[in-house]
Amino acid sequence: MSPPVSRRFDPIDVEYMHFWVQLSPGAHLRAMLDTREFAMAAIRSRVRRLYPDLAPEVLGLRILEEIARAERAYTRP
Repeated sequence: MSPPVSRRFDPIDVEYMHFWVQLSPGAHLRAMLDTREFAMAAIRSRVRRLYPDLAPEVLGLRILEEIARAERAYTRP
């Protein structure tokens, strides 16, 4: 029988937490939207590289398929 999986978290970055707490709610939202935009650009770039000849409409559908596939993927601890 295999040993139980140990789930260890990285230590909290206190300096980052102090910075994050000082941001306004609007700045929190802006950071979240910027992160989403970055992630979508990375996915779009990957799909465009895999399928360079797709029309923009089909590319959008492939991006949605990629996101759905990633949501179903199992991530290891």
